[in-house]
Amino acid sequence: MGILRTILRPLIWWDSQTLNTQFYTWRKGQRVGEDGEGNVFYQTRDGKRRWVIYNGEAEASRVSPDWHGWLHHTFDEPPTKVALQHKDWEKPHQENLTGTAKAYAPPGSIRAGAPAKRSDYEAWVPE
Repeated sequence: MGILRTILRPLIWWDSQTLNTQFYTWRKGQRVGEDGEGNVFYQTRDGKRRWVIYNGEAEASRVSPDWHGWLHHTFDEPPTKVALQHKDWEKPHQENLTGTAKAYAPPGSIRAGAPAKRSDYEAWVPE
């Protein structure tokens, strides 16, 4: 699969980076840091443009809140220099699981397996 991925790289923009992005990053990018998922963050030398090269599928929900704030110029310093203060009640960042087997299924959902037993409902029967 590695050789095939290398050959098809110019056509598969959703998996990592295109050749154009790779060239722009090589020419103007300055590496700032990397997150726990292996995504690499860059900025231009003047700091006006910021972007991420995903490790695998390009899914925006894979960027943690720390890096998201830096990408959108909410924070001036990247999380590698100044860590974001987290509250004790905050859960660790998790990517969007909608459409996967790990997605939340409420009780009674058809994805949850057997239907929930209900005592507050009585089916209508015609007379």
